[in-house]
Amino acid sequence: MPVSIALIRKLEEIEPRLRGVLFAILEEIERQREETVTKKEFNELKEIVRELAEAQKRTEQRVEELAQAQKRTEQRVEELAQAQKRTEQRVEELAQAQKRTEQELQKLIKEHAKTREQVGGLSSTVGYILENEAMKALPTLLAQEFGLKIEGKFVRKFVKDKKGRPIEVNIIGEAIKNGKKIVIIGEAKAQLSKNKVLEFLRKRMKPLQEVFGEIFPILITHMITQPDVEEYAHKHGIKRVYYSYEF
Repeated sequence: MPVSIALIRKLEEIEPRLRGVLFAILEEIERQREETVTKKEFNELKEIVRELAEAQKRTEQRVEELAQAQKRTEQRVEELAQAQKRTEQRVEELAQAQKRTEQELQKLIKEHAKTREQVGGLSSTVGYILENEAMKALPTLLAQEFGLKIEGKFVRKFVKDKKGRPIEVNIIGEAIKNGKKIVIIGEAKAQLSKNKVLEFLRKRMKPLQEVFGEIFPILITHMITQPDVEEYAHKHGIKRVYYSYEF
């Protein structure tokens, strides 16, 4: 603690021994003051150090937490990468399976086409055989039932429509009734359905009426697909449905 000049002068007026005691007292006061300040500062420094230590501890804990989180993130990323890899493998397997399925489907389509072609050929063969038998029996049957006198023979040939387009006619022949000429057209179906009746009307009967005028349409079959097919055919202008067992 600094001593003022006025105090020093006062001390000089005191006898030396007492003045020494007073100086000793002043020095002790200064020493104690210095020690007190140093201890306070030390305690403050100690508190600061403690706080820094706590902050460091919290920082280290946070760093550890972040490290653990980073580790979990890396594990999750690895899991996702493995899942993605499995997904890509599965997609590739499905793509290969799809490719094999498409190849097998193409084979089946080709085989089905061949089968349909064979069935169609067989159906045509059956139809031709049925028509051939019908051509032999029809002159007698038509004469007995409808009084038609057949001129010439029934044939299978192409006839051009009004626009000059060829139409395949499976059974065609001419007949006379009451002095009037009639053109007979027919077709044979192994199994006769309503759709087959409509197909015959659309592709044969209608365009040939424009060529010949009055025609006498007939159909030949082994069997009808529904009980009312024959009635349906009559309602749409078919004169007669013949069954193979009638020949």
